[in-house]
Amino acid sequence: MAGVPKKQNRQPGQEWKMDPEPVFIKDSYRGSAKLQGKVALITGGDSGIGRAIAVHFAREGAQAAIVYLNETKDAADTRMLVERENAPCLLIRGDVGDENFCRQAVQECVNRFGRLDILVNNAAEQHPRENPEEISAEQIENTFRTNVYGYFFMAREALKHLGEGGVIINTTSVTAYRGSETLVDYSATKGAITAFTRSLAKALVSRGIRVNGVAPGPIWTPLIPSTFSGKRLQEFGKKTPMGRAGQPAEVAPSYVFLASEDASYIAGQIIHPNGGEIVNT
Repeated sequence: MAGVPKKQNRQPGQEWKMDPEPVFIKDSYRGSAKLQGKVALITGGDSGIGRAIAVHFAREGAQAAIVYLNETKDAADTRMLVERENAPCLLIRGDVGDENFCRQAVQECVNRFGRLDILVNNAAEQHPRENPEEISAEQIENTFRTNVYGYFFMAREALKHLGEGGVIINTTSVTAYRGSETLVDYSATKGAITAFTRSLAKALVSRGIRVNGVAPGPIWTPLIPSTFSGKRLQEFGKKTPMGRAGQPAEVAPSYVFLASEDASYIAGQIIHPNGGEIVNT
């Protein structure tokens, strides 16, 4: 990651302010119609990994609905990038921690595109604390509501429309497997997402709906400069075996694979794009 990363002062962070800018798709990536005609709903889709997923899906022929919290410029930029791939893009603003909003978001997607084939649960928040005693009840509630409740709410509503061949992909994290001393509550939510993914996969496999997950390692997204500062921001990702943070463009192809027929015999599994870290899965 070239350049000196600059801190942001608000969550969930804004990609258009990031320096250096993340890479959301590689120039060498060639679509092959793996998702032609599919409709995908992506939470946290305005920036970071979510933006990369949306653009990769579009290059593979999918139509995309993007759920975002309040990053209006990032969301508009992502829509422009998706539309450059000759795919329509619907923007839906709201909080995935709100059950009613999740219901409305799924319905809005179906109303616009007439169907839903792929749900990507990707929205997240994190709040580092040096000591566990500093984690307030309010912080726990907010982190679980976004990272776990939102995944449940969106999946439940999506199941009203997903049929045989439908796909749900959940974003967990390397912290679910190795933990993080300064992200205790966040790591706990990611562990919950991993268990949720495996259990939901078992519950839905008989319906022909595949559920899998992706557990990224340190990836350069807006969540990072809006979360960390100082030395930790400067050295982000350098402790991986590859010695650097990953780019969203290096994660999104995992979602393409899991969403496509290439993964037709895979359910309840987690892919680990994490810079070479070996985890106990």
